[in-house]
Amino acid sequence: MSDRGRIVQLSVSLGGVPKRAVAEARVTGLGLEGDRHRDAEHHGGPERALCLFPLEAIRALVAEGHAIGPGALGENVTTEGVDWNRVVPGAHLLLGERVLVQVTRYTSPCVNIAPVFRGRDYSRVSQKRHPGWSRVYACVLVEGAVRAGDGVRLLSELEAAEVGAAARP
Repeated sequence: MSDRGRIVQLSVSLGGVPKRAVAEARVTGLGLEGDRHRDAEHHGGPERALCLFPLEAIRALVAEGHAIGPGALGENVTTEGVDWNRVVPGAHLLLGERVLVQVTRYTSPCVNIAPVFRGRDYSRVSQKRHPGWSRVYACVLVEGAVRAGDGVRLLSELEAAEVGAAARP
């Protein structure tokens, strides 16, 4: 694992899960254009604009017998290659060439994702019960377009500040 990886899949829905793959999307302060939420109290908004999850965790969960694939847990961005242990609240990620996001919190799994888990044990992706296995929410600091296959890079505070400054008019 490293500080560099790639976007495996971008996913949107009209509300609920699973989210379906799209080849590209514009990322705004409220997330991927075309993505909607049934429950605005618990999902979406500026502090939860994007949901991210790694393909490595999806593969490991499949190996445990869960029927999971990219987008099944409601994530908008499925990554590969990035050290997920470093994707923690406060971390900055550069998606593609321009989109800068900051992880705001771990997600709280809900009953809507239970059907894809063996025994409906959706707590399997709870940060409290299984540290390191949670999806994360992120806010968007610099908007732009991303595509499946684009790079993902963990940035230092200084690098994130430079990207943010370069994006300002």
